[in-house]
Amino acid sequence: MGTLYLIATPIGNLKDITARAIETIFSVDYLLCEDTRQTGMLLKQFETKVWKKTPKLISFYDEVEGQKVPQVINLLQNGANIGLISDAGTPLLSDPGFKLVYECLKRKIKVISLPGASALLTGITSSGLPLNSFWFLGFPPSSQPKREAFFKALKNTLSSLPKNLSKPTVVFYEAPHRLPQVLEDFNKVFDDSEIVLARELTKIYEEVEKKKSSEWLKYFRKNKPQGEYVLLFTTRV
Repeated sequence: MGTLYLIATPIGNLKDITARAIETIFSVDYLLCEDTRQTGMLLKQFETKVWKKTPKLISFYDEVEGQKVPQVINLLQNGANIGLISDAGTPLLSDPGFKLVYECLKRKIKVISLPGASALLTGITSSGLPLNSFWFLGFPPSSQPKREAFFKALKNTLSSLPKNLSKPTVVFYEAPHRLPQVLEDFNKVFDDSEIVLARELTKIYEEVEKKKSSEWLKYFRKNKPQGEYVLLFTTRV
């Protein structure tokens, strides 16, 4: 029986990869990856004569995960060691892998998670917001009506928390092309609350800044959003 390794990769700065991650990547038989071309370029950055083999790459993204799980399970049951990586950061956090891990554990196949880079943890620890509790909610719905309904439900849920509990910091991911629309809906529901936006984390142009949602909207009318964003806020509702 083989082992499935969940391997975190850099979210920007290549120096953030761990020695354990590199060693594991070049010791497994197969490497599941969202984009084989991007993973191939990552491997070239760390490939040296020290490593005696390079893993075979298997494309493994959201749309094909379900159909490829049986193939991967079969390889593991026949003794192959397999690594799973996403394009950047820690696998399974708004990335494929949950179905595979679930099936592995159901079949008593060993799963080992290697800690490493994460946009979620990097963003929240540099935000200046309280960390005693936080809710990570992935990406908000992409359609405007569903997104507005989602924010309203979130506000109601936060309002219903017991008074003796501190309100959690809420964390989202968002793509640049949808960010202005997300901020519009947020501003409408949460009454111009303050938001921390973190972008280009670990890269040269890393930015982490807090403004009211109306101020962000004004800013992005003049400046096009660029890079992937982590959006964070707390509320006193």
